Amino acid sequence: MSFTNASKIFKLVGAEAVLTEASDLRRYLTGISTSFGYVVSDKKGNTFYTDARYLESATKALNGSELSVKEFKAPLEDLLSGYKEIAVPVGRTLYTDYRKLVSAGLEVKDSLPAFTSAMAVKESYELDCIRRACNIADRAFEALLELIKEGMSENDVGALLEYLMRKFGASGTSFDTIVAFGENSSVPHHETGTRKLKFGDIVLIDFGCKYGGYCSDCTRTLLFGDDGGHEDFKSAYGKVLEAHMQAKEKITCGMTGKQADAVARDCLKNYGLDKYFTHSLGHGIGINVHEFPYISPKGGDKLLNGMVFSDEPGVYFEGKFGIRIEDTVMLEKGRTVSLTDSDKKLIIL
Repeated sequence: MSFTNASKIFKLVGAEAVLTEASDLRRYLTGISTSFGYVVSDKKGNTFYTDARYLESATKALNGSELSVKEFKAPLEDLLSGYKEIAVPVGRTLYTDYRKLVSAGLEVKDSLPAFTSAMAVKESYELDCIRRACNIADRAFEALLELIKEGMSENDVGALLEYLMRKFGASGTSFDTIVAFGENSSVPHHETGTRKLKFGDIVLIDFGCKYGGYCSDCTRTLLFGDDGGHEDFKSAYGKVLEAHMQAKEKITCGMTGKQADAVARDCLKNYGLDKYFTHSLGHGIGINVHEFPYISPKGGDKLLNGMVFSDEPGVYFEGKFGIRIEDTVMLEKGRTVSLTDSDKKLIIL
């Protein structure tokens, strides 16, 4: 039986009925991945409406759960007849769909805050999935290191890593894998391409995979051979690693995202590198690879036990090189615990 959260969200929202269509939120409610469907929850119970493609698999997966499964038959308004009030995730709802609800005479309430708060603090089964996704990512990266060869393209390395993650049990990637060689590493979200690997190149790899619908996220920066011309890179790497480890050691339950971000940012500031740290320290990780909480200079919300997020300081020197060191971490018993744990010391292949 899948883990389901439909009743949990219904109670948090407090509306007459809750309607959910967004695929990630629907996944959170049902525990299964589908490309189409609606979850409707009210005081009588919870129903997942979907089409013929998913009826058999959804019925089997949700057997014995709090969700019944029924075939969806248009129009949507028919599912909502008899209600006066309906809650939808307003910020995730198309304006045309919102207007349909209003035109049907329904009072519309926002369910998104309930989803945000509930999804931010992970249940034990969610943590189990994330730990597994992190373990797979670690294993795949370690296996990849033995297979990287001169002349391979960024695409070659990315495809090989994605294959290894699937080989070790992942259902897919958390996002498009980023592989950046040499000067391409100075672009934080470089688009993996055809650049060929040569001796002395800096290699930045940002990767993650899914297990049970939940994500991992990890970045490693390394050297493909040492040509003796990377003293600036090696010096900066040590300082980014120091910022990464200070964040892991000093971020505690009750800190705001802004305070947590400042731990790493202030460390880099001591070396005059903060101006090259051009993104936030981290973001929440769960069903989505980017979700609440926000570990950034604007993050005003408190970090709580059970939250999972990234610790990823980086510095980027335009046209030269970039460095990012990232782990998926969580707060447990007030302290930060790493869930990805492959070696973060500078690797020279």
